[in-house]
Amino acid sequence: MAPKEEATNAKNVATQHSQEEQLLHQLPKPNIQNSKYTKRAVLKTLLNRDDGGFALVGERVVVGGWVKSSKEVRKPQTLLPQIQPQPHHDQPPQHKDVTCTEILQTRVPIFRSFLKLFGVGGGGNGGKDSPLSFGQRVQQQPVFSTVTLQVSDGSCVASLQVIVDSTLAPPGRIMPSGTCILVEGVIQQATTSGKHTIELKAEKVLHLGVVEDHEKYPLSKKRLPLHTLRNWAHFRPRTTTVASMARIRHELTHGTHTFFQNNGFLYVQVPIITTTDSDEFSNKFQVTTLLSNKATEEETSTKASGVSLESIKASLKEKINRIEELKRTDSNREALLAAVQDHKKTNELALELEAEEKREKAKANALIKPDRLNFLDDFFSCQAFLTVSGRLHLESYACALGNVYSFGPRFKASTSQSTRHVSEMWTVEAEMAFAELEEAMNCATDLLKHLCKWVMQHCHEDMKFVLKRVDQNIALRLQSVQSTEFEKISYYKAIDVLKQVKDKNFTTNVEWGVPLTEEHESYLADEVYKKPVIIYDHPKEVKPFYVRQNDDGKTVAAFDVIVPKVGAVIRGSQNEERIKMLNIRIEEQGLSKDQYEWYLDLRRYGTAKHAGFSLNFDLVVLMATGISDIRDVIPFQRSFGKINN
Repeated sequence: MAPKEEATNAKNVATQHSQEEQLLHQLPKPNIQNSKYTKRAVLKTLLNRDDGGFALVGERVVVGGWVKSSKEVRKPQTLLPQIQPQPHHDQPPQHKDVTCTEILQTRVPIFRSFLKLFGVGGGGNGGKDSPLSFGQRVQQQPVFSTVTLQVSDGSCVASLQVIVDSTLAPPGRIMPSGTCILVEGVIQQATTSGKHTIELKAEKVLHLGVVEDHEKYPLSKKRLPLHTLRNWAHFRPRTTTVASMARIRHELTHGTHTFFQNNGFLYVQVPIITTTDSDEFSNKFQVTTLLSNKATEEETSTKASGVSLESIKASLKEKINRIEELKRTDSNREALLAAVQDHKKTNELALELEAEEKREKAKANALIKPDRLNFLDDFFSCQAFLTVSGRLHLESYACALGNVYSFGPRFKASTSQSTRHVSEMWTVEAEMAFAELEEAMNCATDLLKHLCKWVMQHCHEDMKFVLKRVDQNIALRLQSVQSTEFEKISYYKAIDVLKQVKDKNFTTNVEWGVPLTEEHESYLADEVYKKPVIIYDHPKEVKPFYVRQNDDGKTVAAFDVIVPKVGAVIRGSQNEERIKMLNIRIEEQGLSKDQYEWYLDLRRYGTAKHAGFSLNFDLVVLMATGISDIRDVIPFQRSFGKINN
């Protein structure tokens, strides 16, 4: 580049900086909004501004977070050390030729450190082994450096660049990924070009949570896949992807409550432990204290005897060693015979205890069978389960308060390895008095559309990240769900459409009366209609007993909402208000009528038509993030054979 052009460019840069400074002085200084209870500035209030935080330059703040990455830059130092002659009263200064190694030691500090590591050249402190100890002394100067940290506090996708001088904290303690740091400093313009508009120049380090063993910290490795992160559920929220999903999940929760509150629904908490079986097609988790009581009794019995099989086996090993020792030392025969006899008695005791332990295990296994348990001695004096659905209990409040909803965990003891189901899932349930099937379908559709719109409006930065790093088509799919009219088809039609498919072999044959599988549902939404599908009027054999029977006597007023790429997100129904028909369905299903007397009372005393649905909240998070496995969008997943925390 010609000198004239260089001068012109330099002038333009100077003008730009001058204009930025003038603009900075003209901007009103906004007040920093600190977290009310932690007295620190949350990073999203600094970084998620339209100006990227430019107007905050010069403001003093306290920020805290965790180090995502770091870089150390040594400050420029004088290469030549200051050398002063040692005073000698009787001898003139001695001169010695300086070798190349000695020159490198004095001029290049890192080379001197390398030599010292291998024991070459002494400590460089003027000792007898130092190459500069011949009538000379080196005045060493401390080495300073500046550390640049990328710090995130989980409030937003972006991280804040924090500059920390080595005089404030040792670089080796603050640089490892995962280090927790709380600093006070002044916001300044970013000194390096890139994605950062501002950075924080630290003046005080108020707290430092060091990483004790960086090699063992799982997130020290770059870009771990999501399935690997499941092994460290307590650390994975520190990753950008999981943190984004957590914030999206939070907003979807907020959006759910907002929808129901704005539409006149009352929030009701339903029990997690129940005696009723609201979904006879799912395995349930039984809640009992009988097994723990039995274990306590066995433990007390073992302690009372003062012996254990493990201690007896350990004693046997010692006695065998004693016998071998007596044989080697040619000890008297009486001592050897006594040792052998002692070993024999101990071995008999061990065999007896082992047999007793097997008998106790057999008894414990027999207790696991429900027909062997006496539930009158149990905590609730009856069989109890973790709830699969709260809709039955929600009905009792709908029949008094009108429109109600609940939001909480539901449990299914399923051994399925599906990417769309785990044992503990959060569910949104709604029940509406004086409503029928059509009203329930409309409410479910409106809720789903509302959540798609809500997440696009309130998770702008996180959705940009998901769009870039997870699924490039996620925004189009959410927009499609929000704006498209859902396809409504009966179960009859769904079966007919699937039977006509020639280029696909389904794992489960398509026949009338067979429940539609995930494969069937996904094919209809993804391949046939290419939009959300509502399938209604299912055979009564595949739906719970409380669903209202249609006039044809074969189908019931139930519906499923299937979303492309996700599957059945909502399942709902109009519930049976006719006590005679409900009694027939209970008998057909072989259920205990005594357990449902309270439910039948709702029909005996002032019944009303009512309908509702259950929305699988975790699948909605899956839909909003584009993640392929539900285990990656649940904070602490519980699935068959897996519970880490």
